[in-house]
Amino acid sequence: MDLMQYRELAEQIFNDVREMSFDGVGVTRESYGQGESAAGDYLTRLAQAEGLAVEADRAANILFSPPDLAADTPAVWVGSHIDSVPQGGNYDGLAGVVAGLLCLIARQREGGGKGPPLRVVAFRGEESAWFGKAYMGSSALLGKLGQADLDLTQRSTGDTLAQYMERVGADVQAIREQEVLVDLGHILAYLELHIEQGPVMVARGLPVAVVSGIRGNIRHNRIECLGDAQHSGVVPRWLRHDAMFAVSDLVMRLDEHWRVLLERGTDLVVTAGIVQTDPAEHSISRIPGRVSFSLEARSKSTDTLEAFYQLMRAECAAISRERGVKFEFDRRVFSEPATMDTQICDILSKACEQRGVPYEVIPSGAGHDASLFANAGIPSGMLFVRNQNGSHNPREAMEIEDFMLGVQVLADALNQLS
Repeated sequence: MDLMQYRELAEQIFNDVREMSFDGVGVTRESYGQGESAAGDYLTRLAQAEGLAVEADRAANILFSPPDLAADTPAVWVGSHIDSVPQGGNYDGLAGVVAGLLCLIARQREGGGKGPPLRVVAFRGEESAWFGKAYMGSSALLGKLGQADLDLTQRSTGDTLAQYMERVGADVQAIREQEVLVDLGHILAYLELHIEQGPVMVARGLPVAVVSGIRGNIRHNRIECLGDAQHSGVVPRWLRHDAMFAVSDLVMRLDEHWRVLLERGTDLVVTAGIVQTDPAEHSISRIPGRVSFSLEARSKSTDTLEAFYQLMRAECAAISRERGVKFEFDRRVFSEPATMDTQICDILSKACEQRGVPYEVIPSGAGHDASLFANAGIPSGMLFVRNQNGSHNPREAMEIEDFMLGVQVLADALNQLS
């Protein structure tokens, strides 16, 4: 089955969805909001025009299937997400859904495929930018979303995740009770194509790569450091309780721990992505008495994440004593690392080799819905497509030739699955 002939259709889909979600800078498809829903509606109309069946699951994710496939027929799932970060790129998530749809459309037009039945899923709510929680759609489907998650508020409106999910038709009560909303026995495997969100493949000249595993993370969306706000000109250093210097001290100590751990061969990345004083009260001549910040650590090892987290808390306690400040933490959010299925990795690698496509097997530093399926015991695999300029920014620049190579490899692998 030659998927390269579907290049024009792929370009049309990407261009149409970009146009409807362009925000003046990049694309914005807010989780459970207007942009995400518009993209889902567009893909629904496209699939139905191709004769495919479309339905929403109880978590409001969108499922695309062959028209004659019974609901209880075991199938391989292929998918990704359709939301984006604010002012993000067009390919993060969307590329994986489009890839799956192209495979499904090709089977529909050309009379089926050699492998097992195929379903494609477009997940809602994968990006943590909107509610401070990632993988919301897949987590809800797999019974991993609870009341504390549903109480999270949207960054702009203040409405809860539960309210947003209810508006798009999700079974919020079942999600609250952490009911598994799908028969896992009906999912033979889960595959996901995604753009690489870092620079490795561009640097190595690789159009595609096979993903070996996905880093997990521990994060706090908001930590507050509370000190004492005073006049900047009259309080000497030894009497200050400066929240900004305390946070800066913490960040530099964590950076040194990170450096040492890397020298020992530990897999770890650490980020403080939001640091802010209160604009209603901060001033050049005022010692900051309150600073809020986010903190995230990612690793392929749960033990590493937990050890670094405890190290961070110990440093907070030490800085509190030394500088006379206090750290207050919101809810700790944890996402497990995941290992991709070795047999599926081998099949994807073989598909690359048979097509003469240069590839390597690499880990994913970013998180993906595939990690939820892998940790639920479903054989899972991922394929990366080269992408210039990183991700979570408007300059994502996946080449359509690379994407179509990835789609072809994905289709070949699906035909080889038993």
